[in-house]
Amino acid sequence: MHKLMKYLAVTFFTLVTLPVLAVDDAVNTGFFNNTAIEGYDTVAYFTQGEPVVGNKTFQVLWRGANWRFSSQKNLELFELNPEKYAAQYGGYCAWAMADSKTAGIDPNAWHIEDGKLYLNYNQKVKRDWLSTIDADIVSANKYYSEITNVKKYQDN
Repeated sequence: MHKLMKYLAVTFFTLVTLPVLAVDDAVNTGFFNNTAIEGYDTVAYFTQGEPVVGNKTFQVLWRGANWRFSSQKNLELFELNPEKYAAQYGGYCAWAMADSKTAGIDPNAWHIEDGKLYLNYNQKVKRDWLSTIDADIVSANKYYSEITNVKKYQDN
């Protein structure tokens, strides 16, 4: 029984910390798929002012990840200007990126600042991030290209 508990604890720890340690992709995608921002429509944050789940029917590949949209119109808006609509830092948690780390996100923990979409790990992290937003954006802007392969996509 003790070995089983130890095995479960190690497995749990590994699964929980992997998103924080993963630093190779320009876009945050799931472990078992290649979908950006957990399948949410990044354009809808701007046009509808809320998180909306995307649909596989309306999907485009950008920076090595599949971005889903709730409508053909949103997909087309994204294709016209992906940099305008894509979540900052490839959809990684903005607060973690400011500390030179990566972390997953809660699509409901979002904020638009100066026309840019930022996502956070959860609502508490979002509140903390908002309290130091200006400095965090400066730091995260620096670290994003240093700890991900975003340069590969910027050079193309």
